[in-house]
Amino acid sequence: MLNDLSPLIAATARWLTVAYPASGGPLASALCEAQARQAVTVAAWLRYPTEVDAALVTMAGPGGTARLDWVTGAESADEVPAADWAWRTWVDEVVASWAAGLLTDPELAGLAVAALAEGEHAASAPVEFRRLIAPDDGDRRAAALLRHPDLLAPVTALHHTQLLDRLRPDSALAA
Repeated sequence: MLNDLSPLIAATARWLTVAYPASGGPLASALCEAQARQAVTVAAWLRYPTEVDAALVTMAGPGGTARLDWVTGAESADEVPAADWAWRTWVDEVVASWAAGLLTDPELAGLAVAALAEGEHAASAPVEFRRLIAPDDGDRRAAALLRHPDLLAPVTALHHTQLLDRLRPDSALAA
């Protein structure tokens, strides 16, 4: 079965860092990307908690960036060469929205990471999410735009209720 979420995670993290770039040079860009990737990984694992869920989204495709770009005022597909646009088809709107919520709310991020213990992903690959749940001052400076609640509010609002429902103790595991 195709159950590798890495293309979805990479594309969605890339979209977040393109929409909310780091400020401060290459190190800041790397720190910003690490935080985006951790948030997107947690969100993707919550959204697709089983191998079957991951296989289904891999086969069907996650949907792309059209609504996210519209909400944030980003350029449209007509303005960008197709080669530069293809990766955007792997962006998952719900995962991006959930990741934005996790980046702007440390308490929610902690709950989300704790909820991963129930899924199949955490058992197969234990991962530390320190930059997401306990960013230091350097992380915060590097990802000032990426962690700004007001700037991410339109993206977070798209699927915030679904994230809160998923994090309820009695929520179902399947997406």
